[in-house]
Amino acid sequence: QVQLVESGGGLVQPGGSLRVSCAPSGIIFSIRGWGWYRQALGKQRELVAAVASDGRMAYTDSVKGRFTISRDNAKNTVYLQMNNLLPEDTAVYYCNLAYTSSRIPWGQGTQVTVSS
Repeated sequence: QVQLVESGGGLVQPGGSLRVSCAPSGIIFSIRGWGWYRQALGKQRELVAAVASDGRMAYTDSVKGRFTISRDNAKNTVYLQMNNLLPEDTAVYYCNLAYTSSRIPWGQGTQVTVSS
């Protein structure tokens, strides 16, 4: 059974940094593209960053220059380093497949709250 477990969220002040992690299990990690998605209260879930199996990365405009997605195939883990966080980055962050129309059942996500 495939499972997605996100971790690393928390409360941070504006301008601060956080790194969230996701370690999918029950699936061959290295051959797939992975993405970080977020859903703010009352809004639709959106893709914010993706990393392809060959290492290509893509970002939504609102996080370019602030967020960095990375993957460690040896650890079956995908990361999202978030710097210069803004209040509008407050959301639940999820990982899932990217560069494909397929999705794994969503995990619980990890809450990121940016507030002073």
